[in-house]
Amino acid sequence: MTLIGSQVAEHNSKESCWVIIHGKAYDVTEFLPEHPGGPKIILKYAGKDATEEFDPIHPPDTLDKYLDKSKHKGQVDMGTVEKEEKEFDPDEQARQERIARMPVLEQCYNLMDFEAVARNVMKKTAWAYYSSGADDEITMRENHTAFHKIWFRPRILVDVEKVDFSTTMLGTKVDMPFYVTATALGKLGHPEGEVLLTKAAKKHNVIQMIPTLASCSFDEIMDAAEADQVQWMQLYVNKDREITKKIVQHAESRGCKGLFITVDAPQLGRREKDMRSKFTDVGTNVQAGSTTDNSQGAARAISSFIDPALSWKDIPWFLSITKMPIILKGVQRVEDVIRAVEAGVQGVVLSNHGGRQLDFARSGIEVLAEVMPVLRERGWEDRIEIYIDGGVRRATDIIKALCLGAKGVGIGRPFLYAMSAYGPPGLDRAMQLLKDEMEMNMRLIGCNSVDQLNPTLVDTRGLSMHTTNVPVDNLGMAVYDPLINPREKAKL
Repeated sequence: MTLIGSQVAEHNSKESCWVIIHGKAYDVTEFLPEHPGGPKIILKYAGKDATEEFDPIHPPDTLDKYLDKSKHKGQVDMGTVEKEEKEFDPDEQARQERIARMPVLEQCYNLMDFEAVARNVMKKTAWAYYSSGADDEITMRENHTAFHKIWFRPRILVDVEKVDFSTTMLGTKVDMPFYVTATALGKLGHPEGEVLLTKAAKKHNVIQMIPTLASCSFDEIMDAAEADQVQWMQLYVNKDREITKKIVQHAESRGCKGLFITVDAPQLGRREKDMRSKFTDVGTNVQAGSTTDNSQGAARAISSFIDPALSWKDIPWFLSITKMPIILKGVQRVEDVIRAVEAGVQGVVLSNHGGRQLDFARSGIEVLAEVMPVLRERGWEDRIEIYIDGGVRRATDIIKALCLGAKGVGIGRPFLYAMSAYGPPGLDRAMQLLKDEMEMNMRLIGCNSVDQLNPTLVDTRGLSMHTTNVPVDNLGMAVYDPLINPREKAKL
């Protein structure tokens, strides 16, 4: 039986709360106290169509998977559902005007340009979620500026007519030494979300890491991959180990080639920019169970299921439930890399969660410069694969990481910004720009291939210099032209 809008509208209170999602009605009354984003946002849409608010935050199969079938009330004749008139929003009108004036894609010459455009055209809450770092955002900035403290020692008179920067990561051959690292809530930036990252990764033959907290469902992202495309899985560990086991084994059965366990988030950091945006309209990707203060921003509201009791004792259990390579994501000191080797995992990502967890944690590239000499001294450099992420914006950053011994680097935010601002063409251009930069800089440093990159090509003496007072680049600000919008250009 098909329901009509008035039948659903009757259920508009906490005593009986129905919502319409994608043309179907669901009774979510019993779920109200459990919703990690709090009951308030659901009650706002009680008896109404909540699809527009639901989509950016939840995978489309969330309710079908996690809400008892008895709560599925059936199809709704959407022609009978009362359409709500949206209140005039001056911020949204201003945003639309900025979108109309945004630079053409060809004016983006590097990854920072995408960020500048995205900041202007994204919704405020989405920008706050993507761009926020922990506390004073010192680590988030340091992740990028740390690369500026490493200088090259290029070789000359090397035949670099042919340059090959392909490499292997966990046994998979890739065309460039970076992967699309896991970032949550892709649909905040674009309606198609993480699926666009999947397609771009395939086109450029790089690996995509699928996030636990994706807006698209895991299977949706896997289904978007082409036959031989390799994907990895990022895992936030659930307090309920049976749920965790089910997720891991499902990922393996679907063909995932790596399990990246996030180990730097027993509690999510305070991303104050996100919190200030009052991101109350959030939900969860669904592993959840306990209530959360939904005034704390998107990050807190979607992550209440994460287990703070995760410890080294759990590693043997993970090794017992999957044959996928296990990589610990979020390692931040030499001693823990050594312990990871001893625990038998296949890799680590030296990462501070994009500066979103512990402020004043050091950058991945700085930790890498400490880790590799210790591993080489022990003869362990081939026993584990080392990756880094955080702050990578140029091919020179990638080359510096490879010179110091990384197998590859993860890039997250820049691809989100490219996708948010320009959709698929933006992602394509962002990856192509990195490829062009790689070719040029490999030639300029005097290397034909990735295996020639080594520590003698870099000077890292400045890495230990920590300062929060970064000098202002007055020369750059005065000399280089900023992005010019097409209409402004026409006036010149």
